[in-house]
Amino acid sequence: MDVFLPLPEASRIRWQCRRGMLELDILLLSFFDKVYEALPLEQKKDFVELLTFPDQTLYSWLIGQEQPEVLALQKIIQSIREQRL
Repeated sequence: MDVFLPLPEASRIRWQCRRGMLELDILLLSFFDKVYEALPLEQKKDFVELLTFPDQTLYSWLIGQEQPEVLALQKIIQSIREQRL
């Protein structure tokens, strides 16, 4: 049985985009401000899940040094990379 977990409100998600690294702040906040609202619900959930990872992990994924194992997270990372271009 699937349990529906509501997404946190937008202001709370935006706050979670603020990290301990300026580079992550810039990438995540820009993506949130420009793209997040237009994402399908599943991708919004993936983005919220992405924000649960430690800064160093996120940074290594975003610069392409490593890749998440989960395909959905790979896709949202790719979307963030593409948005910054």
